[in-house]
Amino acid sequence: MRTNLWWIVVLAACACGGAAKTGDELRSRQAGLSLSATSADARGTFVHEDEAVTFSSREVEPGVYRLEVRLRGLTLTGLMEPARGVSTLDGFAEANAMDAQMGVADRALLTALYRELDAALPSGDAAPPAAMYLRRAVSMWSQYPDTMELRRAVMGEKGRGYTMLCSYAQCNGRNSGSCEGRYNWYAHATHDCDRGGFDWPGNQQLAQLGDHYSCNGDEFFLAGDTWHCGSPNHWYRPKVVGNCFGRCGSTCGGDTQYTVDATNHDSCVRNGHILVSGWCNDQFSAAVDDELFAPNCY
Repeated sequence: MRTNLWWIVVLAACACGGAAKTGDELRSRQAGLSLSATSADARGTFVHEDEAVTFSSREVEPGVYRLEVRLRGLTLTGLMEPARGVSTLDGFAEANAMDAQMGVADRALLTALYRELDAALPSGDAAPPAAMYLRRAVSMWSQYPDTMELRRAVMGEKGRGYTMLCSYAQCNGRNSGSCEGRYNWYAHATHDCDRGGFDWPGNQQLAQLGDHYSCNGDEFFLAGDTWHCGSPNHWYRPKVVGNCFGRCGSTCGGDTQYTVDATNHDSCVRNGHILVSGWCNDQFSAAVDDELFAPNCY
């Protein structure tokens, strides 16, 4: 009998083994993810390294989703209307409702949550909407810079707020796997920073986008005739490939959005700057609406 409940996932682990536990037992610091999801509601809890997270995403009216994630005394909220490309995001301290900033420990916990959600949910559009937008928002928050305010309105008009680069995510006619030497270079992934502007060649990269290669969780860059594992530091238009370059999200996750703004953000944080570098804040801001609302390429 088919019901309105798509699935219920409970993932748990404990040192002593035994049956999976949820609810109050999970809140008592048992590690793992507890997730229930329907087409209009996704909620659950997550415990990682003795830190607990609660989260929810529900459709409050047709096509409008209200999100809430609570962790380490911080509350993150979002009201998303994907059809219009509009969302309102906020973050504040639970104790006094004062404005708060994202910290290193917050990002680490959100990254761990994102990985568990990604493993538990179907990829791309196969995930129910409430869960998919939760996954996207958690990924976005897991990359949030320390120096940016958590309260923001995102107005990415549908079809205008982002420019898709799906064709550049393919090489050798494939969305993933080896390019076999048949690359499809995008020119140019670029950013501006203390070194120079968007037009300075040291801030530009020739990038093969897509899920094609990875080395120790990093990408490859070409030096002479040799591919090296790592990231260049403001070289003159180096060729780079791997680790899902140009893809919205913190990893090669469940959604497959390749956009100009996400590509330019990667060109900053993978070109001599760290993920939360203030020099990359403008690229991050530009890519937020892409990550939340851009369609999947495949």
